[in-house]
Amino acid sequence: MRRAPKRVWFLVVPRTGVLDIAGPWEVLGHANEVLGRVAYELEAVGPTAPTVRTRHGLVVGGLRPLPRPGARVALPDLAIVAGAPVFPRPTEQASLVAWLRRHRARIPTLASICTGAFVLGAVGALDGRRATTHWQFLGELRARYPAARVVDEGIYVKDGNVWTSAGITSGIDMTLALVEEDHGHAVAMKIAKRLVLFLRRSGNQAQFSGALQRQEKEPPQLRDISTFVLDHVDEPLPVERLAAGVGMSPRSLARWCRAHLDESPAELVRRLRLDEARRLLEETSLPLKDVTARAGLGDASTMWRTFTRRLGVTPAMYRQRFAARAC
Repeated sequence: MRRAPKRVWFLVVPRTGVLDIAGPWEVLGHANEVLGRVAYELEAVGPTAPTVRTRHGLVVGGLRPLPRPGARVALPDLAIVAGAPVFPRPTEQASLVAWLRRHRARIPTLASICTGAFVLGAVGALDGRRATTHWQFLGELRARYPAARVVDEGIYVKDGNVWTSAGITSGIDMTLALVEEDHGHAVAMKIAKRLVLFLRRSGNQAQFSGALQRQEKEPPQLRDISTFVLDHVDEPLPVERLAAGVGMSPRSLARWCRAHLDESPAELVRRLRLDEARRLLEETSLPLKDVTARAGLGDASTMWRTFTRRLGVTPAMYRQRFAARAC
């Protein structure tokens, strides 16, 4: 039996991020196309209707005003609060907070993108619940709303009928999870493929990866070498090709690696291949043979030897211990 469409309102205030609206909106729009029917009726609603100026100046139109007190309007099945300024100007969020405080008990599902969690906190929707937000503002969310259980455990959190997501693009992942809950895994994966996502992340995925943190600390020359290796990680990478790719002679590259890394270029490539294999095991459900191929580790026996020698566990054991669990 076909379910009635869900009414979805995006609650938008000035200085929100464009992606906080556009990313989740695209997920739900593509869900309608994949399903071949209108499963989600989408509306943007906000106190500055009919337009809103976003954080970096782009003006978005088509907003409906918040219903006036006493107006007979069908409330949404799902209300998504787009990223809201953490330090709002006077009255910037006041009308939205007041409206949501009056009506939240009659809205079946509440969600927030990024710093939209501060609006949910202001109306009491996070009291006693696990919640998250952008990593830069986790401390501020804890300080303002001590009744909330603010966590840094992933890119989105579901607690009862309240969903909160971390920074910006994590709203896409959260909305895919909402679609999966409504329409199943296959539909969510079709949408992820349509959006050309590199990886559909689970809720337990960290807000930023270990590889990204390492890149932040790398000297510029190593960033160039690492980027070249990772761009061609599934291809043969003899020292001559690696050196040519970063504009060095093989001898200069070997000297640089020894001086700065205490390893040879070949050892650097093997280490980066292992890091890529670990990432794929942690973040995807790819079969081991595909992980081996994508990481450029040759064959299954080579990957098995690499993991047991370097990490003391087999690839299968590593995945069992460290793979992100689906929420």
